[in-house]
Amino acid sequence: MTNQAFSSNQATLHLSADCEQCFGLCCVALPYGKSSDFAFDKSSGTPCPNLRTDNRCGIHTQLRQKGFKGCTVYDCFGAGQKLSQVTYAGKDWRDHPESATEMFDCLPVMKQLHEMMSYVNEMLHLPETSSIHSALQNIYRETERLTNLEPSAILRLDIPAHRAVVNELLVQASEMVRAKAKASDKEQSTSKTKKRTGRDFLGANLKGADLRGASFRGALMIAANLRNADMRSTDLIGADLRDADLGGADLRGSIFLTQSQLNSAKGSAGTRLPDHLNIPEHWL
Repeated sequence: MTNQAFSSNQATLHLSADCEQCFGLCCVALPYGKSSDFAFDKSSGTPCPNLRTDNRCGIHTQLRQKGFKGCTVYDCFGAGQKLSQVTYAGKDWRDHPESATEMFDCLPVMKQLHEMMSYVNEMLHLPETSSIHSALQNIYRETERLTNLEPSAILRLDIPAHRAVVNELLVQASEMVRAKAKASDKEQSTSKTKKRTGRDFLGANLKGADLRGASFRGALMIAANLRNADMRSTDLIGADLRDADLGGADLRGSIFLTQSQLNSAKGSAGTRLPDHLNIPEHWL
């Protein structure tokens, strides 16, 4: 697989959720409990009462108002349509109930594979990681191969082991991307470049902070104040940004930031984002 093969938008498109091509799998397969994110309890394998027979959500435009904020921040990275149209060749669980449980069990596994592919694909488009593009291409191709296995084989996969291999490359890529920002920091005064360490940023006041080139991998940033913070070239893979205030923050060039993370946060029209991401409607 050549660099040119990854220069198109094809990979990006099939790694984005396309609900029109999905059997509403997330609305059935996934459980949730009554909370600020969901209006009531639902067990795994039970269709949400809001799911219509055409596999569309009956309250899609009112999810937040109806108490289903959690639905607005979920992203399958294209796993839903892959299972629906490829793995199960368009055979809906409604018409083929014998496959339903297996299909639902496959969704979390496929979602993790597609998420890994999305992160790797992002790194393949950056010039800073050119020296490891070959390795990134190989792991992308291998991960994609796993998504094409039969359902029984998908369910037998050792996802943590595969994720560890992928993560090693993603960490390396992250260091390459953030190196330039960190080098630039050295030219600034130390009072502006001090960065907090650790993973717990719950409610942290980082308003206006210079966070360029920082790593927030897996950080708990729930309700953190990041208004007007400079977060260019930051690593945000797995960061929990629920209710974090990103109003006016500069996230251009940040890596591994997803639309679902933004959807879970607060922000403003003045928040600057990477080109491939959009300002959520509830920010406006």
